Amino acid sequence: MAFGVAGVVVLLLASVFSGVTADTNSDDVTALNTFYTTLNSPSQLTNWAPQNGDPCGQSWLGVTCSGSRVITIKVPGMGLNGTLGYNMNLLTELSELDASNNDLGGSDIPYNLPPNLERLNLEKNNFVGTLPYSISEMAALKYLNLGHNQLSEIDVVFNQLTNLTTLDFSYNLFSGTLPESFSNMTSLSTLYLQNNQFTGTIDILTDLPLTDLNVADNQFSGSIPDKLKGISNLQTSGNTFSNSPALPVSDTPPSRPSPSRNPSHNNNNSSPSRGRDSDNGGSRGQSSKVGGPAVAGIVISLVIVGALVAFFLIKRKSMGHQHRGDPEKNEHLSPLASGKIKQLRPIRSLSLSPPGKELKKNDSMNLKPPPKIDLHKSFDENDPTNKPVAKKVNPSSIRATAYTVADLQVATESFSADNLVGEGSFGHVYRARLSDQKVLAVKKINFSAVPDNPSDLFIKLVANIAKLNHPNLSGLDGYCSEHGQCLLAYEFYKHGSLHDLLHLSDGNNRSLSWNSRVKIALGSARALEYLHETCLPSIIHKNFKSSNILLDDELNPHISDCGFADLIPNQELQESDDHSGYRAPEVSMSGQYSQKSDVYSFGVVMLELLTGRKAFDSSQPRSQQSLVRWATPQLHDIDSLDQMVDPALEGLYPAKSLSRFADAIALCVQPEPEFRPPMSEVVQSLVRLVQRSSMGAGLSSERNSCRFDESGDHKF
Repeated sequence: MAFGVAGVVVLLLASVFSGVTADTNSDDVTALNTFYTTLNSPSQLTNWAPQNGDPCGQSWLGVTCSGSRVITIKVPGMGLNGTLGYNMNLLTELSELDASNNDLGGSDIPYNLPPNLERLNLEKNNFVGTLPYSISEMAALKYLNLGHNQLSEIDVVFNQLTNLTTLDFSYNLFSGTLPESFSNMTSLSTLYLQNNQFTGTIDILTDLPLTDLNVADNQFSGSIPDKLKGISNLQTSGNTFSNSPALPVSDTPPSRPSPSRNPSHNNNNSSPSRGRDSDNGGSRGQSSKVGGPAVAGIVISLVIVGALVAFFLIKRKSMGHQHRGDPEKNEHLSPLASGKIKQLRPIRSLSLSPPGKELKKNDSMNLKPPPKIDLHKSFDENDPTNKPVAKKVNPSSIRATAYTVADLQVATESFSADNLVGEGSFGHVYRARLSDQKVLAVKKINFSAVPDNPSDLFIKLVANIAKLNHPNLSGLDGYCSEHGQCLLAYEFYKHGSLHDLLHLSDGNNRSLSWNSRVKIALGSARALEYLHETCLPSIIHKNFKSSNILLDDELNPHISDCGFADLIPNQELQESDDHSGYRAPEVSMSGQYSQKSDVYSFGVVMLELLTGRKAFDSSQPRSQQSLVRWATPQLHDIDSLDQMVDPALEGLYPAKSLSRFADAIALCVQPEPEFRPPMSEVVQSLVRLVQRSSMGAGLSSERNSCRFDESGDHKF
């Protein structure tokens, strides 16, 4: 009996300890691995191990867990760069995220923030653009600090933020009037809005339980409500209030500490004193005394200006004598002086020497020929001679399996035609079954057009692709670089491509419901957003089309051909993609690709999802062969839009969702690239489309007229 009790105790203890060291929740691991990647794999996070790591069991730096769930992430002031992960919403138990005082950003705050945060601190970073709408739904949020960034727009509705006690938007670029929904933050006690460009009145704040309010250095006007005047810590200077409270000269207004990069943060006490000077300094006695000093000042200024003019004339004359005394410069004075100036400019910009010494050095340096490498030369990707020499990559550093040619020959039955599943822009794709029954898609890259060292180029290509990590990208499993072969092995998706599912008349193909189409569009948009705005340097796909969108068993999209389009000359893509209908107008004209040309191609794929038509179909009447030219004029006409929808949907789609989908398409396929939105905005518009469809009052009636996925919702 005693042994039985002891055994039970041992089992219980083992259970407890295994709970402590057990693997962290898989969603949390995925989110943290992505976060580590989007932070550019920083060495500061010393024990983060993205490969087979266990954040809770291994006590990752800055990460706190409760059981198997991550509950806080605190990495402030660590010199981190990059941005937040695109799938932070997987951290459903996270209550605090503090990444303040780093160098994050350069782009919008990602949309998919942890949904149940109580504290979010991103202060003192470099985030720009619009606040994500997802903040609107963080009902548990108590503390939100986004101060000292470069944010400019508020796309947040504050109705649900009734638990928020502290809100800091200070030192940003916000403008316009305060949102009406501010009045719903019924627990707000601390509000910092200083050093923005807000306009209008602050009446909306009247009924909030504020004890600390700073609206200094904005463009507010009107009067300060009487209720707000009673706030113990109130700062309003630097605005145009008609009844701004004056502070005694000896008093120092309370203010928050400011970092060195914002030296004006604590200068609020100077504004009231300036106001009093202007109000009380208008007596006649004072103004009559200004005349004498003013005249004297003007005379002194004229004397100084005259002296400066004389000095420069004498200096110029003396420099002329110096040139005439130099026998090497005697015969070609004017041309040599011009050339000398051109050579001195870059040297002066880099020199830390005093001006006199710098001139003396440059007099001797200008006789030397300029360096052969022009560091300021612009990079033309069409000219292969301009491409920098790539450093060799150590294959052992690549995070992918290195297969032998023999392995893949056996797996593909010597690359037999029976296993050929596709012919892409960069080579043929074969189905491969390994000895462990694992099925892969093997892409045989054609480097015949590469004149020098194709194997080195291929290894660099593999190293770059292996770094990509996003659930909507086709995942690289391995590679082979033997005997002149360049082979890439990817996960195999048996449902094929979106192009096949939409355009091949095969009875075995599954029909795509409206929900599935939106799901595919959103996942594909997130993949492009990752390539454009998370990867550093950003990656342009160049070859985005429905045949490069592969679908898994749950119809999740996975984008292929990512990461190596930039290594292939633009002209080759133009020729292979001729008349496809995916190329943006500027690409057809110049051959130059950009992020905005990817956005255009994405809009074309959205049109395919909407209409069921090919991007370019020579079997159609001439006026309808180009999908964009045929469809674009009809996108904003309700009747025409209904006629355009893929007949396979049989009218089963929400009308409002369809209209918003068409609006997003119209923005993406605009002929002028500067007017197309970045992919982050496209993602947010699609997410809002999904949310509004799910939360709309007529949802139940829409469900009766829609083919929803088996789950019955829009959770993508």
